[in-house]
Amino acid sequence: MNVLVTGSSGFIGKHMVTILKRRGHNVFSYDINDVEDDLVDYISKTDYIVHLAGINRPLTKEEFYDGNTNFTKHLVDLIKTSKRNIPLIMSSSIQAELDNDYGISKKLAEDYLFSSLLPVYVYRLYNVFGSYCRPNYNSVVATFCYNIAHDLPISISDENKVITFNYVDDVCQSFISVIESENRSGSHEILYVEPTYKCSLKELARLLYYFKEEIVSDRHLPLIHSDFELKLFKTFCSYFSDKGYTFNFASDNRGSFEELFKSKKYGQISENISFPNITKGGHYHTRKLEIFYVVKGKCTIRQRNIITNEINYQTVEPSSYELVNILPNWTHDITNISNDNSVTLMWISEIYDDKDPDTFKEDVK
Repeated sequence: MNVLVTGSSGFIGKHMVTILKRRGHNVFSYDINDVEDDLVDYISKTDYIVHLAGINRPLTKEEFYDGNTNFTKHLVDLIKTSKRNIPLIMSSSIQAELDNDYGISKKLAEDYLFSSLLPVYVYRLYNVFGSYCRPNYNSVVATFCYNIAHDLPISISDENKVITFNYVDDVCQSFISVIESENRSGSHEILYVEPTYKCSLKELARLLYYFKEEIVSDRHLPLIHSDFELKLFKTFCSYFSDKGYTFNFASDNRGSFEELFKSKKYGQISENISFPNITKGGHYHTRKLEIFYVVKGKCTIRQRNIITNEINYQTVEPSSYELVNILPNWTHDITNISNDNSVTLMWISEIYDDKDPDTFKEDVK
């Protein structure tokens, strides 16, 4: 499917473009520095529009209305000129409920979309956090993550203030679900992304300082107690990494594997997602140490010493808060024995080097 993403260079836009391409869609990217002829051309070809473009930190209040209200109107006019009834998803803001210029400009854009008679889906987003959001701009999570990761001070005016958050991957997944559904009729109601998370600034800072303390310790992996903490940890890792490393993502019919953190000094942390009844692994290392920590689902981790043939079986789940050590010369695998996807954080003592992987296939049985 051809999908046009406006605001494609922004925080959510970059994630959306990446996920769409990963799922096999053809993406037309449009942002503020692109020319109008490109936008007209994309509209003539696209099957769906994800409208993320907007202004939230202008120099003057008029820019709110130009970037949020007027550009949305212009986009709708171009769609109507093309005589194509293109479904459109718009990212609005929970501030559309407030009486400030940003909120008013978003509310006007919402109203214009609903009156356009196009099939539209308007989402009011809360404070969106996730990897690679710009720090010291308009995201408290990004600012706290960056500063704490780089030993810079953070400022909290009201530590008891509670903020409601959306996670960027949940936002993108909600949009993907709409795009890939058979329903193209739009919605006449304001939509919201689930789940949402509430966290005080005091607790947010505490968690991030705890993550850093654990990463630089001999333990390397923090204990994770909720989906929010897992998503926050993944976000923090994106600001904590050494410069110059590429983080890889791979998925297949077994699940996915994503690198979260790399350091020459501290090794590598990855996230392994396995579908139910899937076994991964079946290899050993001669020098590398590993730690597995299951944060979602229930898994059996099997190990066999390739020298003595000693066998070790462990069944772990989040409620056990158990870190499983994988030692050199123990071939090992992990099986998801729950009815839902499992999520396992994996620390290994060295960054993966394809020229010297120190990984040897051998079945555990």
